[in-house]
Amino acid sequence: MTSTQPATLPTTKRAVVTGGSSGIGAATVRALRAQGWDVVAVARRAERLEALAAETGCEIVVADVTNDDSVTEAVTSITAGGRVDVLVNNAGGALGLDRVDGADLGKWSAMYELNVVGTLRMTQTLLPALRETAGDIVFITSTAGHEPYEGGAGYVASKYGERVAARTLRLELVGEPLRVIEIAPGMVHTEEFSLVRFDGDAERAAGVYENVDRPLLAEDIAEAVRWTVTLPKHVNIDTMIVRPVAQGGATKLAKGPLGFQD
Repeated sequence: MTSTQPATLPTTKRAVVTGGSSGIGAATVRALRAQGWDVVAVARRAERLEALAAETGCEIVVADVTNDDSVTEAVTSITAGGRVDVLVNNAGGALGLDRVDGADLGKWSAMYELNVVGTLRMTQTLLPALRETAGDIVFITSTAGHEPYEGGAGYVASKYGERVAARTLRLELVGEPLRVIEIAPGMVHTEEFSLVRFDGDAERAAGVYENVDRPLLAEDIAEAVRWTVTLPKHVNIDTMIVRPVAQGGATKLAKGPLGFQD
């Protein structure tokens, strides 16, 4: 006798990417969409999100992760639209390159609010939805969270805080089928990271990457995200440090051609 029951179709995975309007966030949206995922890009700039949606077919939500009401409204909209299998906490940034003895306290506070507290807001608010799907929480931190460098203390402190939050959350979720993944990029050449850091000084921002043979691109980190969240569910990549070949550490960077053969 032939069964009349319909075949079970695979469920499309759905990811939420903060800081999704540019750089690593936008590249991650593209990578996951290419994998066949539904993706919600979250960011403050509506026009950038609209352009990304037109390009990739992603969903978009305009929100500011440093604002409680904005995050609550965003998550309400996201969860009303469907399941959530992955949260990529990518929103973040660096402000200035000041020594500790002359640091701008306002910039330190802003970096902590964005990189640590903003990430906490999104994680707390989406955790119930992620528990329903046995989902993944990805933290895009930085090698700055693993080793300090002169002038970077404010950013280092905030990224170390984000990294430790991820490690603590992983301990607290042991016994539940959720993965907590940290991806820590080194030097990544994006259109805005250094420009924002140096208050729009394009010449100074360009100088960061001058004569560096192949710094990482946003797409390299997006591929790391895609790989980690598509591994078998019993495999957790606790921490992945990703650097360009030219960068040996936070204070060790080669300038000039490296002789790549491809």
